[in-house]
Amino acid sequence: MQEKKDSIIFQDIEEIYNRNIDWEQFRESTVLITGPNGMLASYVMYMLIYLNEEKGMDISIIAMARSEERFTDRFGEYGGRDYITLITDSLLEPVCIDGKIDYIIHAASLASPQYYEVCPVDVLSPNVIGTYHLLNLAVKKNIKGFLLFSTGDVYGVVNDTDYVTEQDLGITDPLDIHSCYSESKRMAETLCKSFMHQYGVPVKILRIWHTYAPTMDVSKDPRVFASFMKNILYGQDIEIKSDGSGKRTFCYIADAVAGLFIVFTRGEWGEAYNICNTDQFVTIRDLAVTLAALRQDADIRVTWKRRPADEHYTENTAIGQIAPSNEKLKKLGWDARYDIVTGFGRVLSHLKING
Repeated sequence: MQEKKDSIIFQDIEEIYNRNIDWEQFRESTVLITGPNGMLASYVMYMLIYLNEEKGMDISIIAMARSEERFTDRFGEYGGRDYITLITDSLLEPVCIDGKIDYIIHAASLASPQYYEVCPVDVLSPNVIGTYHLLNLAVKKNIKGFLLFSTGDVYGVVNDTDYVTEQDLGITDPLDIHSCYSESKRMAETLCKSFMHQYGVPVKILRIWHTYAPTMDVSKDPRVFASFMKNILYGQDIEIKSDGSGKRTFCYIADAVAGLFIVFTRGEWGEAYNICNTDQFVTIRDLAVTLAALRQDADIRVTWKRRPADEHYTENTAIGQIAPSNEKLKKLGWDARYDIVTGFGRVLSHLKING
């Protein structure tokens, strides 16, 4: 990755590498990753590429993506390396791959609320059917580790607690269209635990909360933090399509990916871990004001506007004002190093150069 050493992404990957993580576990292994084009999973790909290019780890990477074009756009010349095999697959049929597989990272998912009302079957399919097929593959290959990307949405409505821990599952309505995502992720977790119980598949689960990164597609991602960054990039006023009182935790990608690999290398089999930065639990209004201040050269205002009915954005309002706990992750030796000013500042720096 020589030509990328001045980039924000390369700096992030080096910072992750220098954390206390046993990278040697992956030397000369074969890693299958699904959904590598995604915001978070692409950083996992960059991490594996870095381990090969800079540290000589000789990792074989099998990337399963729906779009070869997007994969090529995302990874450029690195996507064509001999150690990377690209398979275009929707995961709706049994997965057949020759040769050994040591680790499976299942990140393929339509995680954005823009899809929940428009194509809910497409949302739930990789979470349920895809997870089932990959777990069957894990049994056949006798893998060393299976990592599932799940979500904080699995908690549903949680009451009478200050922080949402991994034991605080609440209520979800299976007939709410938003449940195409949250309930299918719950089923994916149950599948993982069932395959571990019956077949001994070594599974670990990440319950990922709001994460942001330079790899966000601000032109198409309707989530509030991505929309805000698009406004900031182009010097536009920020429009909040709510009263702005909702609170969310925001975790920068380098902290999230470090947590991912710490769980993968140190976590307990069959356990779930919140991936979140509890210290950065802020209202949407405060986030907007903070991001507007990143552009001192532009007079960016924060305004309020009702969301159009035809926008098809189904927001999760179940958790409300309760913050997720990351104490279980911290006990593995993880710490958060980026606040929203530093983290979103890095995103803005990357977007200014790369658009």
